Amino acid sequence: MIHELRIYHCAPGRMPAILKRFNDVTLGIWERFGIRQVGFWTQEIGDNNHDLYYILEWESLAEREEKWTAFQADPEWIEKRAASEKDGPILTHFSNMILKPTAFSKMQ
Repeated sequence: MIHELRIYHCAPGRMPAILKRFNDVTLGIWERFGIRQVGFWTQEIGDNNHDLYYILEWESLAEREEKWTAFQADPEWIEKRAASEKDGPILTHFSNMILKPTAFSKMQ
């Protein structure tokens, strides 16, 4: 099992838009593709409240490639993503990393 940490850096004032898009659109599409989320987080206390953190769970890099590629090409996703950005871009940029648990990690 591997996990992918994704960090979305929102444009100022656009955090509500990204949260709405995940809640109302993205999660339903992910369910259709079998994309599994571990959780989502925002910073309550810290140096930046414009970032959304989330973790996805994958069986393998091959599963990630297959499902993420299909999701990105999905016509419903493309249409609804564009509609969610009618007032301007939501993200300034994003970062992601694939995490592998250590031998002593509770989460395997």
